[in-house]
Amino acid sequence: MDKLSASKLSAAQSSKGELSAIAGGRPVRDTFLPYARQWIEEDDIAAVSKVLQGDWLTTGPTVGELEKEFATRVGASFAVAVSSGTAALHAACFAAGVGRGDEVITSPLTFVASANCALFLSANPVFADIDPKTYNISPEEIKKKVTSQTRVIIPVHFTGQPCDLDPIHKIARRHNLKVIEDAAHALGAAYKGRSVGGLSDLTIFSFHPVKHITTGEGGMVTTSNKELYQRLLLFRNHGIVRERELMMKDQGPWYYEVQDLGYNYRLTDIQAALGISQLKKLNFFLARRRQIVAIYNEAFANLPEVEVPYQAPYADSSWHLYILTLRLDRLQKSRREIFAALRAENIGVHVHYLPVYRHPFYHRLLGLGNFNPKNFFCPNAEEVYQKIITLPLFPAMTDQDVADVITAVYKVISWARGS
Repeated sequence: MDKLSASKLSAAQSSKGELSAIAGGRPVRDTFLPYARQWIEEDDIAAVSKVLQGDWLTTGPTVGELEKEFATRVGASFAVAVSSGTAALHAACFAAGVGRGDEVITSPLTFVASANCALFLSANPVFADIDPKTYNISPEEIKKKVTSQTRVIIPVHFTGQPCDLDPIHKIARRHNLKVIEDAAHALGAAYKGRSVGGLSDLTIFSFHPVKHITTGEGGMVTTSNKELYQRLLLFRNHGIVRERELMMKDQGPWYYEVQDLGYNYRLTDIQAALGISQLKKLNFFLARRRQIVAIYNEAFANLPEVEVPYQAPYADSSWHLYILTLRLDRLQKSRREIFAALRAENIGVHVHYLPVYRHPFYHRLLGLGNFNPKNFFCPNAEEVYQKIITLPLFPAMTDQDVADVITAVYKVISWARGS
């Protein structure tokens, strides 16, 4: 952020509205509205309290209950709860057989865990460019990236809109690859009328507080393949096997075997109790998100300096994020200045995401040295990244919160166009 914008933003936010916002006048809001926030009610607290008063705190029967209900909800045969969405990706890659020297194709426009999960298993992430309309990974670009070392494709359902899975599955079948859907944004979404979660070899979900339901931290992997399911269970718990029929020998009731290198990626019954309570509210959460999106779309449809999110005809988004695309050629201010101005109005805008390969770690990993934008890997992702801005979207937003966001966007865009 340039020094002028930074100083104005600091003044606007520290003055509690006593000074002018960057775009002029008092800020639209006196309090800060984040881009996302969890919804916790008394029944959620009661569910957690009940477990705290019981016999199980760590992984126990409540985790099993959550897994069963979740699998049913998304149309999968099995679900395995883990400690985070990142753990879910790691476990899914392990189950899919990813190993040293393999390649995992994914989107650059995502949180780093979608690519890091390959590195955790000494494999190599490969970035395929996105579709410029949906912002999801392009099947045509995936085709260009497949090599003899490719093992897995990880399509990311960006913002909650499902990727075009049919052509991705076709590529996977042709090359004998596994598909792991990163549905961290997409709980409750559907592809061609079918729920995301039971469509590919493996699908992962996140229960971080900004997601559709929360367990504090947590994640889930779903599959309908029993062999993959068994590998997920193994990986989640140190690689330990206790089932007598799966052990190489049996030396007594105390005996167990470590059959592979696993991790402590277990979810607790405390978290699972919250997850079960939250899952019961998912339909309401989805409906409220879609209601807010409809209001946004109507409000911004006639604002020529922005584009509302495109939705593919095959997709029913769960709307984790609402992203406006700025038509910067029609504006006198940069995305950075517009971002700062909206923050000064106490609207908690964000940007999702910096293309993964732009992070310093990936510069070193890929031998890029100092990143040169002229030599970027994925031109569509680069262009989209420069123009997008995330608006607040979460079920606990009031109608007044939604109105404040709309008012602030109009105010800041009017300022940014120079009128």
